[in-house]
Amino acid sequence: MKVEVVPTVARAAFRTSSLRFSAKIINMKYFAFALAMVSLLAGTALAAPLSSSARTVIPSAIQQIISVDYRELRNSPTAQALKDRVMPDTLKQFEAALRSTGIDPDKDAEQLTFVSYRNAKGALQSLGIAQGPFKQKDFLQKARLKKIKPEKYLLTYIYPMASGLSMAFLDPTTIAFGDTTALHGAIEVRDSGADSVEKNAQINALVTDVESAPVWSVLDQLGTQYMMRSALGQAASVTDYDVVKKRLLASDYTMSFENGVTFDLNVKTSDSLTAASLASLVKAGVVYRRMSGSATEKVALEDTTVDSAHDMVQMHFKTDDQRFQALLKSDLFAAVAH
Repeated sequence: MKVEVVPTVARAAFRTSSLRFSAKIINMKYFAFALAMVSLLAGTALAAPLSSSARTVIPSAIQQIISVDYRELRNSPTAQALKDRVMPDTLKQFEAALRSTGIDPDKDAEQLTFVSYRNAKGALQSLGIAQGPFKQKDFLQKARLKKIKPEKYLLTYIYPMASGLSMAFLDPTTIAFGDTTALHGAIEVRDSGADSVEKNAQINALVTDVESAPVWSVLDQLGTQYMMRSALGQAASVTDYDVVKKRLLASDYTMSFENGVTFDLNVKTSDSLTAASLASLVKAGVVYRRMSGSATEKVALEDTTVDSAHDMVQMHFKTDDQRFQALLKSDLFAAVAH
């Protein structure tokens, strides 16, 4: 359960973001990819706030935003090995799609942000935003030479990518990508005045709290409920979780790899009693795992704390690189990653 603190809660959090660029919730494996992505931050304290260009295309009805600084990936052999181990096929397809346009994500991408939002009909859509020195002029010239004709939607030109994805330059250093429906919804925010994330006070407040971290994510009420049920696993079915979940309002988490591995999760609830109840459920999961887990997992759980204060539940995990490397080789991580 709770050494699922980093892999499971983290995996569950990332899982809510549908990176298939469709309306379906993605496979568990995506969260392990998020863990791989944050490993790229080893030894740094880089921050990954949302840029002004990124904000212009993010709709108001957010389920989750996750933002990862990508710059240190090539400098961390451990991060690269972890990425190669757990990176899902769809993300590989995305990188291949970028390369097909002449953009090398390993060299050019500095930050990746993934957004899950609900369209006017309530269907889940997924959008990616990449930032870096992408050489827009070279891209446009190659597109003309290859006689690739963009689609003009409102004021924005959309170019086809491989794997059925499309992309649009928001400015010379910012690309939005996804399937056509998701991309159109994002462009409508910038070009025709559809409600943007700026009008979502709760999500904006969460973003402000965490965006100075190198890796961060925020989730709305439904995303939080889904994440916590997945994280609690079997415990959710034998406890009062179904009662508690209705009072979970939102959540955020941050991760960093400076001086070891740190994961912090905050869950906002409706009141202090709900916060205390949820904290008790999570603590019970920790105790269970301490009794039933492997030696490596038990050591990792020693570094996990769960507390509540007022209407908030806070979970904190920190360990050194050596213990984290051992955790990566455990049966638990293998189960989480597949």
